[in-house]
Amino acid sequence: MRNLKSAFGLAGAIVPIIYCGGLLYYFFGVGGSIEGVETIGLGPTIIGLGAVGLLFCIPVILKLMRIFGGPPGSGGRPGRDDHDEDGFDADAAIARYMAQRSAEAAPPCTNRAARA
Repeated sequence: MRNLKSAFGLAGAIVPIIYCGGLLYYFFGVGGSIEGVETIGLGPTIIGLGAVGLLFCIPVILKLMRIFGGPPGSGGRPGRDDHDEDGFDADAAIARYMAQRSAEAAPPCTNRAARA
């Protein structure tokens, strides 16, 4: 399931790059060359499409790094199977805290009849 999700995410990130590339190809076809594109006034359009296309490449690179970066659980956020290796036990810490809290909350017995 994870592979399918990664594949759809990668495909969705590539679509805007293909769109910008198609527009660049079309505008270069209209002008014939870089000089022709400048002559008909599409120079800023070509530069803008190139910049936007490069910005759309960033998510694709990040998704590829996530897919091919290494096995899951090798870094980043800990998964469900990852455990603390430093020996800290959260359940024991909470139990100690609750025991200490209940011992401090109990008022000392000042009634002489209760002590005897």
